[in-house]
Amino acid sequence: MAEVAAAGGPAGKLVIRNIGLLLSGDIEKPILPGDTVVAIDGRIAAFGKEKDVDCAGAKTVIDAKGCTLSPGLIDSHVHPVFGDWTPRQSQLNWIDSFLHGGVTTMISAGEVHLPGRPKDVVGVKALAITAQRAFDAFRPGGVKVHAGAPVIEKGMVEEDFAELAKAGVKLLGEVGLGSVKAGEEAGRMVQWARKYGMQSTIHTGGPSVPGSGYIDKDVILAADADVIGHINGGHTALPLSQIECLCSQCSRAIEIVHNGNELAGLHALRTAKEINQMHRVILGTDSPAGSGVQPLGILRLIALLSSIGNTPAEIAFCFATGNTARIRDLDCGLIEAGRAADFVLMDRAQHSSGGDLLDSVRKGDLPGIGMVVIDGVVRVARSRNTPPAERLPEVVPH
Repeated sequence: MAEVAAAGGPAGKLVIRNIGLLLSGDIEKPILPGDTVVAIDGRIAAFGKEKDVDCAGAKTVIDAKGCTLSPGLIDSHVHPVFGDWTPRQSQLNWIDSFLHGGVTTMISAGEVHLPGRPKDVVGVKALAITAQRAFDAFRPGGVKVHAGAPVIEKGMVEEDFAELAKAGVKLLGEVGLGSVKAGEEAGRMVQWARKYGMQSTIHTGGPSVPGSGYIDKDVILAADADVIGHINGGHTALPLSQIECLCSQCSRAIEIVHNGNELAGLHALRTAKEINQMHRVILGTDSPAGSGVQPLGILRLIALLSSIGNTPAEIAFCFATGNTARIRDLDCGLIEAGRAADFVLMDRAQHSSGGDLLDSVRKGDLPGIGMVVIDGVVRVARSRNTPPAERLPEVVPH
């Protein structure tokens, strides 16, 4: 079975049994006891030992064959446009390709690559509302894309943020990609956004696209956005001393991205460890970008931060699941009753030198993905992008 599309109607009851390792997504308790997860109509209902949970009446049964189950991965920083297409590389189906890398949820940091992107206030609002509506109604491959993230421009007033929020917009695009670059001015707009329930992200480091600028620690601290976007630069990073300052002098999310400076990303992680703030670390790809799109970008970041960053693999997976879910206020990312039934089933890649999945990731190898589930529905089986896994889960025939 190469791919399974969602059928109409409710997902019904899903049972995943024979799980070899159950990753929780919770950085305080990253590994859970148990070998079975039960979901009903797209929500986690129970987990634990098979003998202790109700598996009767399942519409779908998956035999995990000893594979590891993790919450679906979350990419905290993408730049979608419309549909499953990016004009940056004229590439189709890039979001579906990320699904094959275990990503089940994406967060827009601004639809900045739209050709002719409007920069007047009316156009900024119209684009954000349209993008929010479009991706709310369309999930490429089943991936949940939280889009509609306006890039703030000069001339915006409090009423604009109230209007956006009322229309359903919940995000701000990267502060600094538009005409607003001064810390005080940005901070005022960030406060307006926060007042109306909109979460903000700020660009960090050197300019990445025409119109963006250099955003240093002083601007970031003054703006006080909810997420320090690509703290390791997108692509050009701040000096390491400024990264240390941002980690220690504010309490906002520390976002490390694949398309950034790897040395700076590792330094941010090390600083977060030293100040006991690992719960603030979240991951993104910052793609599409000049360096392309990376379907395995989140997995590669997990392997980098685990191996070279000397972090237990089960903790690194939390950066892209539970940490992001809590900071972004999402209903997925954790193995908890009531959460969305978004899962990745994976195993050690064939011929990896690691003794098991976690050990292989600690050694820098990517896992092989055998199945991805979104809202209790199998979206893809064996990944077309990851290396082949030692074991593959199977849907049990009725």
